[in-house]
Amino acid sequence: MVYEKLVRDLIPDLIAAQGEKPNIRILDDAEHRDCLSRKLDEEVQEFHKENNLEELADILEVVYALAEINGGREELERIYAQKHEARGGFSKRIFLISKE
Repeated sequence: MVYEKLVRDLIPDLIAAQGEKPNIRILDDAEHRDCLSRKLDEEVQEFHKENNLEELADILEVVYALAEINGGREELERIYAQKHEARGGFSKRIFLISKE
């Protein structure tokens, strides 16, 4: 079976444990970034279909991987906290209709 997609780090081991031989290659930086971007789109679409925490965890895994190649997870958390402090979150369910 042909997959041609980015997979989690332990997937080749899981395939081998099932008695099959995974055919893999290691991506260069540009390919990795591109595949992670496509993986994020894929995971978001899956969340839209399933609407569950497992799919959100998959999205988070991809977001953390993207953060690592864009300055680090700590930097992401710092920016998140800064934006949350300045603008808040979405817990109040506010829907802006317009402004005058």
